[in-house]
Amino acid sequence: MLDEETIRFISSKGGLSAIAFSHPHYYSNMNDWAKVFDCPIYIHQADEQYIMDKSEYIHLWEGEEIPLWDDLKLVNIGGHFEGSSVLLISEPSKKGVILCGDTMYLSPSKNHFALMYSYPNRMPLPISEIKRIKQRLDTLDFNSVYGFYSYQNVIGTAKEILEASVKRYLR
Repeated sequence: MLDEETIRFISSKGGLSAIAFSHPHYYSNMNDWAKVFDCPIYIHQADEQYIMDKSEYIHLWEGEEIPLWDDLKLVNIGGHFEGSSVLLISEPSKKGVILCGDTMYLSPSKNHFALMYSYPNRMPLPISEIKRIKQRLDTLDFNSVYGFYSYQNVIGTAKEILEASVKRYLR
């Protein structure tokens, strides 16, 4: 929702420097936000087909990662969508933080991450895709993950939980 109260609140915190999406589920009124805050929108090239409302604010990027600023970078891991990406931040955690949207989904027990093609329909990814995602995540330094919902957050042990989860897929 983009209303005057939201605009005032975000502006009071310094505004937005950019908008980055994990995947197409969140595209809805992105151009309105970009226009109000005069900032670019970063979307992975692989998900271009899902952009219904193109604008000059949209910056498509390619490859495995794109550096932004101050040790922030977008990293394409695929899976949920081919262009599914996470934001990797070197701070505030000792080993780095991933903001993942719902590209990865934490179980209610907080002991297992799911990597699925479709969460609502319980459609798993092929094993070959899980192996590819594992190789990609193995290159990233992080120990905390923040997901779409606050109960999806794991501080300090996220990489270990993710590694154990991937092993369960590959048994």
